[in-house]
Amino acid sequence: MVRAAYWLLASFAGVGVVMVLLNARFLGLVLVLMMAGEMTIMAVFMVMFMMNPAGLNPMTMVHQHRQAKIAGVVAFAGLALVGVVAEFPDRPADPDGEPTAELGRELLGDSMLLFETAGVTLLATMIGSIAIASKRGRYGDAEDGSAPPPLDPPASEPARPGPEPGSAAAPEPESVEAEQADEHAGHGEQR
Repeated sequence: MVRAAYWLLASFAGVGVVMVLLNARFLGLVLVLMMAGEMTIMAVFMVMFMMNPAGLNPMTMVHQHRQAKIAGVVAFAGLALVGVVAEFPDRPADPDGEPTAELGRELLGDSMLLFETAGVTLLATMIGSIAIASKRGRYGDAEDGSAPPPLDPPASEPARPGPEPGSAAAPEPESVEAEQADEHAGHGEQR
């Protein structure tokens, strides 16, 4: 998943280069700088929430490898076909235009309230996710440690029904203790 975030960063860097080549230097530079920070934060959050540092539960992000490969090849072929067949305009950019000034007028003009609201919303989201991540980990509160939950049921749960003591299916307590002692003695001899 972290690799996917960094490949997405490389993709956005390529889009930034295209913007610079289209004479939108400011937008290209801002896109690369913003996406570098965003993808780094995204990778950190993925490690915090999704990765298993101990490696006990390995996970894969692709569950249908064949369908994923087919979808990738079809998408690439479709986009390549559009790039070859489509007729893009070939008129040059206006040399007298100021794209940075026009962008500034747009951002600080009619769309200012929209961008300010989006900024406050993103800030609140980041603060909330940090608060959630710092207090409660994958296995409970941070003060409790990060041990996985025990396999034995808690004492509050009723015991599972089993064979009655003294029946033929129930092992005798002495024989269980004797078997455990034999196992321990056997392990000691092997070492």
